[in-house]
Amino acid sequence: MNMTSTIDEIAALKKALASAKSELTLVRTERDLLKERLNKFMRKIFAAKSEVSSQSQKDMFFNEAEGLGAQAQSAQQEEVGLGEGDETSIDVPAHKRSKRGRKPLNPALPRHVVRHELPASERICPHDGAALTQIGIEASEQLDIIPQQVRVIRHERVKYACPCCDGTLRLAAKPAQIIPKGLFSEGLLAWVISSKYCDGLPLYRQAALLGRFGGSDLSRNTLAASVVRVGQAVQPIINLLRDHLLEAPVTYGDETQLQVLKEPGKSAQSKSYMWVQMTQGSGAGGTGPPIRLFAYSPSRSTAAAQVLYAGMQPGAVLMTDGYAVYDQIAQAHQLVHLACWAHCRRAFNDALQALPKDARTADQLAAQLIALIGQLYAVEARAREKEFKPMQLLEQRQLHSVPVLKRIEALLLTNLHTVLPGSLLGKALHYMSAQWFKLRLYVTNGSYPIDNNACENSIRPFVVGRKNWLFSDTVAGANASANLYSLLQTCAVNGVDAYQYLRALLVALPKAQSADDYQAQLPWNIDLKLD
Repeated sequence: MNMTSTIDEIAALKKALASAKSELTLVRTERDLLKERLNKFMRKIFAAKSEVSSQSQKDMFFNEAEGLGAQAQSAQQEEVGLGEGDETSIDVPAHKRSKRGRKPLNPALPRHVVRHELPASERICPHDGAALTQIGIEASEQLDIIPQQVRVIRHERVKYACPCCDGTLRLAAKPAQIIPKGLFSEGLLAWVISSKYCDGLPLYRQAALLGRFGGSDLSRNTLAASVVRVGQAVQPIINLLRDHLLEAPVTYGDETQLQVLKEPGKSAQSKSYMWVQMTQGSGAGGTGPPIRLFAYSPSRSTAAAQVLYAGMQPGAVLMTDGYAVYDQIAQAHQLVHLACWAHCRRAFNDALQALPKDARTADQLAAQLIALIGQLYAVEARAREKEFKPMQLLEQRQLHSVPVLKRIEALLLTNLHTVLPGSLLGKALHYMSAQWFKLRLYVTNGSYPIDNNACENSIRPFVVGRKNWLFSDTVAGANASANLYSLLQTCAVNGVDAYQYLRALLVALPKAQSADDYQAQLPWNIDLKLD
């Protein structure tokens, strides 16, 4: 064997070793990514759903006032030079201590008085035989319920005729009904709809309840058909709510999945969507009462979104997550587009929780960013506590939030290209980078929201209900559900009882003839005593 062949073999072996090391590094990287994904899914299935990951974060999100007050007191002590051995006296202001015990029952509830008296034989004084006299009453209260009373309303239309001839025959008119010749009264329809869309009670369970209370066998299909017809009949009110929403200065948007079994051109297993739009109302820097609108669509496309957002005024504000369709909507309508800090924080929380417990330290990049985002929310919490006006909140954001944003941006730029893009942390950093302009835009106006949590919360009743009734049978049913969810959730945020509103609406709606009549039936306008 000559020297040349030996050198060639050594070079080949080095090359093979380098290739093997490269492949091993790739395999380890793929292994780590898969372990990270596995940890994420395991946490999603088995762990608590809260995003709070440490005691410091709990303090930041749930004890902002106490934490900030302690920080302020510590800083004040440092300024005046107080040490551990120093003594000082402070004035402790008086405070009110809450009374322990049960909360009083609602005074508006009707009272049924049950009077307990001593027998006549015990109302005699054992010492002198004199009759005892009443000197007072010791009262206690219990909450009681009377189960649903199912009854039948019998409509009797009186006929009139002339006794002298056969030419005159008159019949008393029957009030117009939301479902002409319908089997169910307005009260029962309101009960069924509010039970389904507020309480998540499926129709088959309601049919069983009505059968148990009323002794009659009701078809679930009959209930479903009636709910769909009511959902279609309230469309004029939905149109008015949409007009008010499109005029609002700040609108929130989100969407969630829905399964529709009998949808033309789609399999029963395919996904459809429920789009949600909302306003916060005048209490959150907007105008008018708060509104919640649900809309069904077979897709999550730009075309579907364009239909819902058509009519928004240029310069209005749209708050959404990072779904790309909303970027196109904002550009098409010249909207101010804000991104959600809660979504951003959630991505870093997932990255942090996917690490082993002993690796979740405060110096981790994800932990640092979560802590900084917590400081942004502390500013918002303090503003809510002190009920700041938009201009006051703007000043606080410029003073306290802008410096934090600069620190977040510095960490982002420093680490964006040093972290594996396919890892959870890499995805979180690239998400923040892509959304950065929209994320930092909220500090430029005190009426801009910091996140889309309000819209996500408005979806929650739909998601809870979906776990019970699972799907919509037809497209008509999905559209009817969207309309009814819109009405009832708008009632909820305006402090209007859903059942009372629906009962009044279903009585008044068939009588409406003008635009003013329909305006009078909006949740914040209707007369709930109407019957």
